Amino acid sequence: MTKFRKLGRPTGHRMSMLSRTMVSQLVKHERIETTVAKAKEVRRLADNMVQLGKEGTLSAARHAAAFVRGDDVLHKLFTELAYRYKDRAGGYTRLLRTRIRVGDAAPMAYIEFIDRENELRQSKPPAPQPPQRPSLDPWTRSRLCRQFAPPKEEKNSEPDS
Repeated sequence: MTKFRKLGRPTGHRMSMLSRTMVSQLVKHERIETTVAKAKEVRRLADNMVQLGKEGTLSAARHAAAFVRGDDVLHKLFTELAYRYKDRAGGYTRLLRTRIRVGDAAPMAYIEFIDRENELRQSKPPAPQPPQRPSLDPWTRSRLCRQFAPPKEEKNSEPDS
């Protein structure tokens, strides 16, 4: 099983279209409309680029520069987007299904960065993290489980006559 969608294109065309062009345009404009299948692939790649921007090292900058097109896009990744998502652990993009394309009935979708001005739908506030319980060694845990478990019922092998 492959780890990505092939989209009916040769590898060179697919990588040029998705990684270089569409991710660069998404970073530049912060919202693009494309088919749902392409948007799902662009979402993976764009989230990786934002992660590189948050990392901020020279190695990350070189990886991103080999991936996206344009110095303005690279600058935006490492300054604006890295600052905007510095407290977010992941999920930097949102996929919104819009319409069915007239020519070939392909489902279309907007892909956009979240937490920005003029976004189509407001992002949900982060869910509060449950409090961390102290870890127990296996013997204490099994003793506690037995303490609160209901008693087992005895099965009678003799049928009632």
